[in-house]
Amino acid sequence: MDDEGLTVLQPEGWKKPKGYANGMMGRGRLVLTGGLIGWDDNEVFADGFIPQVEQTLKNVVAVVAAAGGRPEHIARLTWYVKSIATYRASLAELGPVYRRVLGRHYPAMALVEVSDLVEEQALVEIEATAILPD
Repeated sequence: MDDEGLTVLQPEGWKKPKGYANGMMGRGRLVLTGGLIGWDDNEVFADGFIPQVEQTLKNVVAVVAAAGGRPEHIARLTWYVKSIATYRASLAELGPVYRRVLGRHYPAMALVEVSDLVEEQALVEIEATAILPD
């Protein structure tokens, strides 16, 4: 377990993933976010995929912070994107944005393409699970 009470789960013999963990384990208070999107507190959307990802991650961090947590307490992220092709084409730009918001903390993640999101302008929606130390 690290200082934040989370342990990365890496089965023996598996290749180490880049940019995510296969699993996380922890003990403490759970924080579960809803599906958060890339708009600001005035519900104005960031313009484009990468700016929306950055705002969405900031929104995730804000909800976790409201519970007294920090980015390193995030154990799981589930990303819903309208276009997996856009996601793949944006990987070089995505890394620096991700690290600017979440640092070098890589929780368990899943990413799926969806046909649509509730808010028409949304290009990405992210749910998070954080485990805050007792």
